[in-house]
Amino acid sequence: MAIPMISTNSPSPLMVLGTSSGAGKSLMATAICRVLKRKGEIPLPFKGQNMSNNAWVDENGGEMAYSQALQAWAAGIEPICAMNPVLLKPKGDCMSEVIHLGKSMGIANAHSYYEEWFSSGWSAITRGINELRDKYRLGRLILEGAGSPVEVNLQHRDLTNLRLAKFLNARCLLVADIERGGVFAQIIGTLALLSPEERSLIKGLLINRFRGDRLLFNEGKAWLEKETGLPVIGILPWMNEIFPPEDSLDLLERKNTKSQSELTLAVIRLPSISNFSDLDPLEAESTVKIYWVRPGEDIGEPDAIIIPGSKQTIKDLEKIFSSGLSEQIRRYVKNGGNVFGICGGMQMLGSTLIDPLGIEGTKGRDMKNIIQGLDLLPIETLYEKSKSTSRCIENCIWPMPTQVNGFELHHGNSKPIGRSKELIKPMFQNEKLGWVISNKNSSYIAGTYLHGIFDNGEWRRMWLNLIREKKGLKFLSTSQPNYSERRELLINRLADTFQEHVDLSPLLNN
Repeated sequence: MAIPMISTNSPSPLMVLGTSSGAGKSLMATAICRVLKRKGEIPLPFKGQNMSNNAWVDENGGEMAYSQALQAWAAGIEPICAMNPVLLKPKGDCMSEVIHLGKSMGIANAHSYYEEWFSSGWSAITRGINELRDKYRLGRLILEGAGSPVEVNLQHRDLTNLRLAKFLNARCLLVADIERGGVFAQIIGTLALLSPEERSLIKGLLINRFRGDRLLFNEGKAWLEKETGLPVIGILPWMNEIFPPEDSLDLLERKNTKSQSELTLAVIRLPSISNFSDLDPLEAESTVKIYWVRPGEDIGEPDAIIIPGSKQTIKDLEKIFSSGLSEQIRRYVKNGGNVFGICGGMQMLGSTLIDPLGIEGTKGRDMKNIIQGLDLLPIETLYEKSKSTSRCIENCIWPMPTQVNGFELHHGNSKPIGRSKELIKPMFQNEKLGWVISNKNSSYIAGTYLHGIFDNGEWRRMWLNLIREKKGLKFLSTSQPNYSERRELLINRLADTFQEHVDLSPLLNN
């Protein structure tokens, strides 16, 4: 077993545990990273094992969960995949792609995962800790747990909660979500299921998502402190009071309440949607309202349709066909609608998708595993064994010349086909990254492999102005900062609220 290197001057690791999934661990870890950065520390975000299809690519082309990238930005350091050494990307049917230290290692079945992947996963975790501590000798690890730490049927094979806390002798914060109800039982029950050694690591309690007057919880706070012997270090208010829906840091919990907007965008809520953070910058546009459409629902009359990325492109495409959503999209295009696809969404817009190796789960369907796409963009996609993972700085051609940042994260390569080659135009000087067909009625069909395209303020506004022009709306200024600046404001707002309501000293005092 690899032992992480520990500098005698390194501060004690902190760990954020939750009484359940969705208790708010990720946001709390993000806030702690920014608060400690303000104090002059070097916070090192770390989640040993994460399960997510919302990914980021680091500077070396390694895959990691977007939530750890967000925490790294809050810490003021560059995200690296050592911060999330084990990433599981669900593929459906109890199967997940396994990523170790940024590299794809294979496909795991949930029933045999811990038998086949536990040892190598723990090795990746300890190597990730070593890498971080070697790079940042005086940094403090800010560990994020996963789910509940006391799932009794899983504790013996836990990779990322109490095993890690004990291994690093971390000072742990237990977060409970009062919005779910039963907050006292959540906390008392969790503590009761800990061993004495594990119980000694818990140094404080935090109540999350409290609505109303916090003074009304004084009696409950006193009771918890008396019964547990632990300080309640904070009672955080319901975050939607601080982050309006367009500013929320968690896209899937948003409820868009914009009463007025000049543009409406329909985003296809694919069953295996991935990298939904691509849409965050559009959510933040005050003139734009986004609504989500699941297969089987009415697409309505939006100003544009966006098909995002997918972890199971072909299966999600088949759902679009079987639900009748494909006919709705085609009818929308025929009537002059705009459609934009990102990564797997772009592949779906194409004429054919060819999967000879069964990368997308099509093995055995026919000799060539050729799948028909929506046939709205004349491209063909061929899935090969290798995966493209890289950060990019590219020169855009469409809708206007500008430089953009983003990243590639996909299986499959696409190319224009057939007689329509003269109609389809590349979006970038790098012609492999995306294409567009502009129609005579000022509508377009376009797609790109570049995740993060909407993060680029100038490009995003130019894209929106195409739609606005068609509606006869005034152009928006393209002198717009990139979304990273907006994200900084949101992180600071989160940290401000955290500092106002939480006292970290019981965790920081050794």
